Amino acid sequence: MNIALRVLLGYFLIVALAALLLGNVFVQQVKPGVRQAMEATLADTANALAELASDDLLAGRINDGPFARRLRALAARDLHASIWDETKHRVDYRITVTDARGIVIFDSAGKELGRDNARWNDVYRTLRGQYGARSTREDPADDTSTVMYVAAPIKAADGRIVGVLTVSKPNRSIQPFIERSQRIILRWGGVLLGVALLVGLVAAWWLSRQLAALRRYADAVAAGQRAQLPDAAGEFADLGRALESMRRQLDGKQYVERYVHALTHELKSPLAAIRGAAELLERPLPEADRARFVASIGGQSRRMAALVDRLLELAALEHRDGIEAPVSVDPRALAQAGLEDVAARAQGRQVKLRLQAEGTLPALQGDPLLLRQLLVNLLDNAIDFSPAGAVVALVLAPEGNGLRLCVEDCGPGLPAFALARVFERFYSLPRPDGGVRGSGLGLNFSAQIAALHGGRVSLENREGGGARACVYLPGS
Repeated sequence: MNIALRVLLGYFLIVALAALLLGNVFVQQVKPGVRQAMEATLADTANALAELASDDLLAGRINDGPFARRLRALAARDLHASIWDETKHRVDYRITVTDARGIVIFDSAGKELGRDNARWNDVYRTLRGQYGARSTREDPADDTSTVMYVAAPIKAADGRIVGVLTVSKPNRSIQPFIERSQRIILRWGGVLLGVALLVGLVAAWWLSRQLAALRRYADAVAAGQRAQLPDAAGEFADLGRALESMRRQLDGKQYVERYVHALTHELKSPLAAIRGAAELLERPLPEADRARFVASIGGQSRRMAALVDRLLELAALEHRDGIEAPVSVDPRALAQAGLEDVAARAQGRQVKLRLQAEGTLPALQGDPLLLRQLLVNLLDNAIDFSPAGAVVALVLAPEGNGLRLCVEDCGPGLPAFALARVFERFYSLPRPDGGVRGSGLGLNFSAQIAALHGGRVSLENREGGGARACVYLPGS
């Protein structure tokens, strides 16, 4: 199953589940919503009729007065009303009036005269000055036979409640409207689901088309053919550019040309020094000059060997995807070992070393040898740029769930133009004392080690002078 089909199925499953959930919620909310609207209408009607019935009730003619005659005549009306494609012929209201004791003294249907309704919520609560309403089944075995009753008080001129007027309406009278609304919701839900499926099909086709074009391009490149990068959009365009960049790198020409040129440039200086010293040694020279030129040849040879070794180390590091067998590394022990490695060099340059550890330091997971090389590279760099009598500080502190390791020196700092390039390969700055430039690989090597451990390196100038190289490494 290709990715486009999997995306389509996943998308449609999510849309279908969402549509099912929302449709079910809407359908289930139609019935209570319509009934709430009907109850509000019944409350208005009950209160209006209670006002109209008050005169006849107080006069003792509620069952045979004008109010009763008008309501009985209402039942004979043919409404012939068309309401949302439903035709309504008769009034579904039923009105009952009880006295202050809850005894029915008027019933528009003529069924409950003389019955005691005082126990029913609509009458019971209204007689006590509360809102009275109830919903009761006419047939206990039929849940569609419910009737809603809403009552309103009939009051005398002094505010006393002298009776209760109840308006009732069977819920089945509104069932056609509920079913109609539910049909509309389900119909439009189906339409939306179909539209969602169509959108999913178009998206899956587009995704499949983009991936197929990139696959054909990758196959052509793998076969050694000249291939044109296909037109793509969005992230597929980014992926295409990444593939094109990878193709250029794997092609090898630019890679080899750049690094061979850089290596040749770096080796020119020591080779020229060796050649010049060798030519001079072919002539008769005083013993002191001979010894000086021999030492120069040895020093330049060691410099070239160190450059080649560091390049080999860097190449091996770049081809590693991660630490194969990481072990727990104690940050304090790592710092002590790094300081011991550079102690002799620092003493020769009359530079003091200081270790400062702050807070509880988390253990690290990684390659102890590589981490030690990283630290030594930073310390060596700081020592090279520090004047005699200066202090190089190694500061360890927790940061988040990891460790921040900073090497601070008191040297001249970095010029602004070099801040963005110090981690480039072969990029180096002249030493303050006029010494030979470094290989320009130490900081790049340190950055590679940090990245291999999931960390990062930064180099900045300190306020008041000097530079600060910081490494963040995640904890174990």
